[in-house]
This record gives sequence, structure tokens and C-alpha cells, in this order.
Amino acid sequence: MFAWMEQLNEAQLAAVSHEGGPLRVLAGAGTGKTTVLATRVAWLLATGTPAERILLLTFTRRAARQLLDRTGVMLASQQRDGFSDPMTSRVTGGTFHAVAHRTLRRYSQALGIPDGFSVLDPSDAADVVDLVREEGCYAQSSGQRFPRKALLLDLYSRAVNTGSSVSTVTSAVAPWASNVVEQIIEILRGYVARKRAGGLLDFDDLLLLWRAAALDDRLGPRLARSYDHILVDEYQDVNGLQVDILKALRRTDERITIVGDDAQAVYSFRAAEPRHILDFEQTFPGARTVVLNTNYRSGQQILDVANSVASEAPEGFSATLCAADGRGGRRPRLVRCADEDAQVTAVCEQLLAHREEGIALKEQAVLVRAAHHSNLLELELGSRRVPYVKYGGLRFIEAAHVKDLLAAFRLADNATDALAWFRLLQLHEGVGPTIARRALAALGLNDPDADPMDHDRVLHRWPRAAELLPASSRAQAESLVAALVQSDGDLVARAERLRVALVPLIRATYPDSGARLVDLDSLVAGAAKAARLSDVAADFALEPPRSTSDLAGNPTVDEDWLTISTVHSAKGLEWNAVHLLNATDGMVPSDMALGSPEGLEEERRVFYVALTRARKALHVYVPLRYHHRLRGRDDSHGWAQPSRFLSAQVRSKCHEVQVAHELASWTSDSGVEDGFGRVGADLDSLWS
Repeated sequence: MFAWMEQLNEAQLAAVSHEGGPLRVLAGAGTGKTTVLATRVAWLLATGTPAERILLLTFTRRAARQLLDRTGVMLASQQRDGFSDPMTSRVTGGTFHAVAHRTLRRYSQALGIPDGFSVLDPSDAADVVDLVREEGCYAQSSGQRFPRKALLLDLYSRAVNTGSSVSTVTSAVAPWASNVVEQIIEILRGYVARKRAGGLLDFDDLLLLWRAAALDDRLGPRLARSYDHILVDEYQDVNGLQVDILKALRRTDERITIVGDDAQAVYSFRAAEPRHILDFEQTFPGARTVVLNTNYRSGQQILDVANSVASEAPEGFSATLCAADGRGGRRPRLVRCADEDAQVTAVCEQLLAHREEGIALKEQAVLVRAAHHSNLLELELGSRRVPYVKYGGLRFIEAAHVKDLLAAFRLADNATDALAWFRLLQLHEGVGPTIARRALAALGLNDPDADPMDHDRVLHRWPRAAELLPASSRAQAESLVAALVQSDGDLVARAERLRVALVPLIRATYPDSGARLVDLDSLVAGAAKAARLSDVAADFALEPPRSTSDLAGNPTVDEDWLTISTVHSAKGLEWNAVHLLNATDGMVPSDMALGSPEGLEEERRVFYVALTRARKALHVYVPLRYHHRLRGRDDSHGWAQPSRFLSAQVRSKCHEVQVAHELASWTSDSGVEDGFGRVGADLDSLWS
């Protein structure tokens, strides 16, 4: 029908042009999943579906934007027969949490939540848990090891997203804490009460309230009628709560398209389960399934290894991958190394050899199961002057100065946000956690029965709280509160007033304040497109930039660099050459994931994801032993078992290589006894 559909293969075309009820697209690695999803949106628009009647749910905002950009390019190129671009910008696209946030802002009154509610990112939510934990003195009263805030929040989130009890989740995730589960439940109840009193919503609340709205007898049908088509990307990564939302939104209309790959379901720590994509036909009866198995990324010999790993799984792995061009490509190498040092040497030599062949460092990646597995390699790369970039680092949203201004933005719309007050008060000289808690009590923010919509109540009690602050800090605190109260002017002007009020505090708190203050300008600029300041804070919490930089230093002139990444961070990416480290049991699979059959199968999928990142060359390294002390002078070590995923069938698809240890063996040609004799002679010279 359209020129941009002529490049699709038969299975892709069937998925794109599907009409009627539920559609499940099982898209194997490298089979053009993104192309299919973008083309399906274009097909829906081109055949008459209004843009605003389409909901596109992805797991990152960037993914939604890129999909819609590709859709726009397709539609713009189709000018015949009077067809014109129907404005893809009107398609509702974004993450589950972002769409939930927009829905709750719109219907906050009907749902009984403050219209200026604050959205807590995970670190803020953990701080609220910690407040409740410390106030109850649970750790001291237990007299034993007690869960910290991060684990407590994880237990709560898993319970919410799986629909399991806290006791069940604790037994599975932290069995050592099962004897204090009653205290854990008390803390989490206090956490919920504290959020309700302060008009605070964490990420789980966004989904819980969206589900409540979608299931509501009056509001639910209205939400369901908002969309003709719902499309969901990466469906293998959804959890039970998200599935409930989709079922409620499709209560009277079966037009839903989901795209995913059960073989790449690797996020159980986010409560995602591959069962949801495998059981899609039970959740949405009458669903049609289209399997995409033509791989446009890798040579067939790489795919043969991945298919062999998949074939040994008890279930799932729906797509058996076939190379689109029919070429076998290079045979993957299984490299057996004497130890970690030999592994590092082998990796460096191989990646430099690839570079000489014409595969630039930027076209190669070293993948590891956990970030610390690359420590030795990074030292060796430095000594060989091989530049690299490693995925990770301080997230922008976690930078202290950014959170300071975002806390002020939240308070501008929600004066009952106790956590924001707690953070900002401690920026003042002489104010620590104890004084800050007393100030919160003076503001009436410790009352779980308080009305979260009564902002004036809090501001009227400010003079009482101000008296608790050191005299040297009161003037600055009054200036900040005045900026919070002043509501005239547009949002940018209000944001700028808050930034100006915080400048003296940031200069006094952080030694590198110059670079930090520049970061705040981007937050102020974000207010230009927002409806309220709390939306700016929520936007950064829901989809934060990954990192923040310092001022530029001395120039580094280099045209090439290597990528080091965890397998999870590499999901969705690809390189010409991939080096997978530490393919030994306990590393891959990780020993921390082997508490259940489900954990083992997720590790198999992690391994599969790593294998399918390679286009042309794949190298899997298996150290035979690990030293107990990386920088120790002794030779204390343990023998390693090759990964259980490297079965005889998998190994038969690889070219196995043995890398000799670089150090000379003490069993030299002169014999073992002669070796000891030489050592004895050397010692004799020492004694003399």
C-alpha cells in the first residue's frame, strides 16, 4: 500500500498491517522490532486513525521519541494521493510512569489526591523510608542486623508490583530478615501514611493510582474510550501491575499490539516476568501471534550459538534466529584462559588485532555480568593506552545540588512535602537532622492524619519552625520561604526566584559550586514548557539525564575508544565485535541469582542477550581459576567451572582456543628438583 512497507519481509508485513483484535509480535534479537513498531504506527495513521487516539507505551521516553520520529519520516515521504503528515506529535507516547503521571494530574480531583502532588524518585522514596525507620528506632530495638532503607523500599516495591505479601517477598529476597518481618511491615505502613500525609507519590503509587482510575466504574470507561489503539514495546519487561492497567484500558476494545522477546526478559529485579508475554493469549483471548526470526544483525554462526543456548531452556525462546543474508560469518571463539590475568591479556590482544583488521575500538564492546568484573581489564587498558568508556556513573538526578532545587520546586506546589522541607532545611548552617525533624514537627508535618491539601496550614506555622533554627540561618531561611510563597509572574520567573534563593546555600555547601550552579539553569529553563513547577521535578524524576559533568578540563585528543558495559546496559545495542568476560559458573550465571529455577533461567537469558549483541565477531572468555586477592603477593586461588550454559552442544558451535599462562612454569626443562635446588642456593646466599 505504501512505499515504506515494500522493504518489510512477510512476517513484518503481517504484523504491521494486522487488523482486528489483540496482536502479539514475538521479535527475536536483531529482527527489526523497532522498524515494525514504527511502521505499524505509520500504517495506523495512514489508514485513518487519528493521532491523538493512539497510545504508545515504551520503557524510555527516548525510545518513544525515536519511534515517532521514524514514523514521521515515513509519512512525510508518502505525498502521493493527497496524503499529508497527520502530526505524529499528537500521538500519546512515553513510559508507563510518565503517562500515569499525566493521567493523575488531569484527574487528581476525581481521585482525591492533591493537584500539586510531589513525585518521589527512588532515592527520595528511600529517604522517606529512612525517616520512618529512624523515628521508630527499629534497628536499635532489634539488637541485630536490620534491613537498611534501600532493601526496605525494594521489599515494598516488589510486593506492590507482584501483588505478593511483604512476608512472601521478604522470604524470597531477604530470608535473613524474616524474623523481623513484623517490624518491616510497621515501617512500610508508616511509609505509606507519611506519603499520604505529605501528598507524595512514588513510582509505584503512579501505577497503583492509574490502575485504580482505569478500574473505576465511572472514570475507567472514560479512560478506556480515549484510545483506539494501544501499542506496547518491550512487553517482556512489564510487571503484573502494568498488565492490570492494560487489561482495564482494553475492557471494551481489543485493539492492542504488544512487541517483545521472551528471550530477553532480564529485569526480574523490577518485578518483570516473562510469563506475561508467554501468557498473552490467556490475558487477551483471541490474540494473533506473529514471530519475527529473520536476524539482520549477526552471521549465522553467531546465531547458531545463541540458538543452541536457547534450545536448552525448559520454555520460552520462541524465535529461532536465521541470518537474513544467509552468510555464516566468523565462527565464535571460546577462549580458555589460565586465570584472570591471562584473560585480560587475551582480550587486549584480540581487540587490538581487530583494530588492525579495520574494526575500530568504537565498534567493539567488552561485556560483563557485573560492573566490578572489569576492574583488572581497566588497569591493563590504561597501561596499554587504550581509551574506553564505561556505562554508569552519577545520575544527574542524584546530584545533590539538582535535588536541592527540585525539592524547592516541589514545595512551591505542595507545602506539605516533608521530605523537601527536610532536605532544604539542612542546607542552612547549623541545621542537622535533629533540628530539621523538630522543625518538621513545628510545621505539623509529622501528623499522619493531617490534610495533605491544606498548604496554608503549614505556611502559617512557619514562624514556629523558624524559631528552632540558629539565629545565623534564619534570614536565609526566611528568604527561601518568601520565594516559595511568592506566586506572581510566570513559571520561569518563579523558578528563577527559587534558584536565586538557593544560590547562597549552594555556594556555602558545595566546594565546586561554580559548576553546580550552571546545572541549575537547565532546570529553570525546563519550567518554560511545564504547567506547574512540580511537573518539572516530576519530569526529571521520571526520566532523568544519566549523568552530570564538571567543567571541561585539558583536551583529550583521541579518535577512538572501547565500550565496557554490563550485559543489562548493553540490551538493545550492538557492536561488530563483542568480548564476553568470565563465562564461568558463579559469574555467568551469577551466584546471587541461583536461589530458584526462575533465577537460573533469567541468567540464561542474560547470557543469550550478551551473545546476540555481536554483528561479526564474538569471543567468550573462560578463566580456569580466580585469585582470591587481586593485588596479593601470594598465589591463593580457586578453580573455576565453565558456565553451565556452555554445554557440549554450545561448545560444538564454537572454535575453542587455549591461552597459555605467560609466566614460566617452575617445572622447566631442567626438572622440578633442579628448580628447587636453585631456590635453595639463592636462600643460602641470603643467610650468608
